Amino acid sequence: MKKTSYFLLLVLVTIAAAAFNAHAQDTTLRLWYKQPAGNVWEKALPIGNGRLAGMVFGNPGAELIELNEASVWTGGPNRNDSKNALTALPKIRELIFNGQHKEAAQLAQQTIKSNRINGMSYQPVGRLVLDFPGHNLYSNYYRELDLQNAVVTTRYRVGIINFKRECFASVPDQVIVMRLTSDQHAGISLNAQMLTSQRLDKNFEFPANIMSALDGKSRLHTRLSGTNHKDELVLSGISDDKDGVKSAIRFQSLVKFKADGGHVHTTDSTLSITGADTVTVFISIATNFVNYQDVSADEKKRAASYLNLVASKSYTQLLASHEKAYHKYFNRVKLNLGSSDSIKNPTDIRLDDFSTDNDPQLVALYFQFGRYLLISCSQPGGQPASLQGLCNDKMIPPWGSKYTINVNTEMNYWPAEETNLAEMHEPLIQMIRELSVAGQQTAKQMYGAKGWVAHHNTDIWRITGPVDGIFSGMWPSGGVWLSRDLWDKYLYNGNKEYLRSVYPVLKSAALFYLDYLVEEPEHHWLVLSPSMSPENAPQAYGGVSIDAGTTMDNQLAFELFNNVIHAANILNVDTALVSKIRVTQKRLPPMQIGQYGQLQEWLHDLDNPGDHNRHISHLFGLYPSNEISPYRTPELASAAKNTLIYRTDVSTGWSMAWKINFWSRLRDGDHAYQLLKNQLTPAGKNHGSVNNGGGTYPNLFDAHPPFQIDGNFGCTAGITEMLLQSQDGLVDLLPALPAAWPARSISGLRARGGFELVDMEWKDAKLIKVTIKSNLGGNCRLRLPNEMQCADGSLKEAV
Repeated sequence: MKKTSYFLLLVLVTIAAAAFNAHAQDTTLRLWYKQPAGNVWEKALPIGNGRLAGMVFGNPGAELIELNEASVWTGGPNRNDSKNALTALPKIRELIFNGQHKEAAQLAQQTIKSNRINGMSYQPVGRLVLDFPGHNLYSNYYRELDLQNAVVTTRYRVGIINFKRECFASVPDQVIVMRLTSDQHAGISLNAQMLTSQRLDKNFEFPANIMSALDGKSRLHTRLSGTNHKDELVLSGISDDKDGVKSAIRFQSLVKFKADGGHVHTTDSTLSITGADTVTVFISIATNFVNYQDVSADEKKRAASYLNLVASKSYTQLLASHEKAYHKYFNRVKLNLGSSDSIKNPTDIRLDDFSTDNDPQLVALYFQFGRYLLISCSQPGGQPASLQGLCNDKMIPPWGSKYTINVNTEMNYWPAEETNLAEMHEPLIQMIRELSVAGQQTAKQMYGAKGWVAHHNTDIWRITGPVDGIFSGMWPSGGVWLSRDLWDKYLYNGNKEYLRSVYPVLKSAALFYLDYLVEEPEHHWLVLSPSMSPENAPQAYGGVSIDAGTTMDNQLAFELFNNVIHAANILNVDTALVSKIRVTQKRLPPMQIGQYGQLQEWLHDLDNPGDHNRHISHLFGLYPSNEISPYRTPELASAAKNTLIYRTDVSTGWSMAWKINFWSRLRDGDHAYQLLKNQLTPAGKNHGSVNNGGGTYPNLFDAHPPFQIDGNFGCTAGITEMLLQSQDGLVDLLPALPAAWPARSISGLRARGGFELVDMEWKDAKLIKVTIKSNLGGNCRLRLPNEMQCADGSLKEAV
């Protein structure tokens, strides 16, 4: 039976009579604006239920909702393994060890790179357009995204009539719902149409005027409309082919209108309502996707079934069930960093002012927005969050809106466990399980190795071969980085049955590394070759990235072997394998400090202080791993700090987020906060150290640019790391508290070891009260924020 125990720490003898209220700002968890989004996607407000997503523009005259469904991807089941890799592998390794990196890269490009398949793309379904005649002249405009209830609301006035729209994506009912109301009888009239850039399904019975427009070509820029059926708009489509892979994805979108009063009129592709009191819109979308190997479902029956299940429910019932399901997750964590008068301003104005204004509530809003996004785009049983999460309006999206697993996909899930959204982690865990199956053939065919491998990119079809050119694609460690999520989840939940279920995946990743490691000739260390330091190259190699024994690979190998050893010991299995891993682990290259006092990125001292690459992969050992620590390895921590200084604070969005986490691990809260201020700068605005890179769009989406959702998640994780860390076998309280947050409170965070922060309050940067719950009944070891500097420069912890 699970034990639960509590630890209460009173830091000060006296506590001020006026306690801080951690829940006081819940009513301020709103993104709000005084103008509609117009045609700017980055001003629209996102909703999602883990499968469906919508971007709501809030335009009075012509409302737009850009629609996505998580399984609408190009192509179909496929593999991208190279058949020529294994034969060329010994020669490539020989060239690398002989210092002939250009020749090695050329041979790898010819033999290891996939000949044609570089991953499929995530695509939009289309857009619902609601035209409201006469609504282009309006006043008293207001729109918001209420994070507390996951509802987008638009309000405005036309003449003497007040109009209101509410929109949400329901998890329990699996539809998007919009409610249109006015304060005047028969006040609502509209024309509705579904538009898409996708190919229409010719097997569906479309009107003749639409069928005549079909010519079988991919429509990347042409908008085609669906048709109506009674009180519904119907759109049946097929996603695009790509890289010679025929599309296997069919989808159907049904938009049903339920009008109270008024009249409904239809044409071939438009549905019109006149004189209604209220209108409720239900959006159901489904595909034939079952899993990465099976596309046998009936998308039409699926879409209809979702719609049929909500047909008899009232709007009040739908909203209540939606809010109940959402509150289950969102309400677990409360953050209060204080207040200021800035809360009176719209969100875009607060964003513009943040660099020069004290607005701690914007930080809290941004933190909770990241949690909202994770709940919205990653639900149990669904697909993981892609590079753009669930929201993408482009037929050819940046980087295919795929899963970039050399940092970006992993970053999407950094806040999952620690911000008490463990269930949202499950889609990634399931994808890792599936990749571990698909990647076994890649490991065997391309490298003659046991276990499984994935490179730097994958997609819904779980490809595991190299993607794109060798410069970025020759990295066989994507699966290993993903595998750490399996172990880290166990550190939070302590569930041995869960660990038993994922152990084969961890073990298989280790088996691949054991076979792939080779001895380098200089020090006789075991190294990964060929490989690279993700998306970077030493100047000495003339722009070629291919190498052996890069620091990140060594860190990944060391951590993976540690995790497998610990897991095997806990489960009491694989004694012989553990012994082999221990012997191999001792032969891995150590982390090295280079001539500039930096942590070396490569096996040799090739770093350039002028290198400002956004990837800082060799600091993986600092974060998210814990191989570098100001307490345990002060010299390496100092070298990591020097690396960050050389790289500068100038960053793209996701890189800015990673740096916030780096500086938090180095316990420099003020530097982490400065980076947060840089990130909370309007995208494209030169501000402080931001130079047309990074920043934030008006709807608080992260700007790479363009939009990538990883920066949002990385910043939420970074704010968490500033307040609580748990990577060192203890609960570390306020480890990187900036001067800007001298007081207030947080509750609901989770720590490794099965601990939950019930509440924590601080004042004048000193703890007032901490209550910690143990869900596993273990001992709770605390590190307090009154550390002392040792003579050698390391930090002495107060425990």
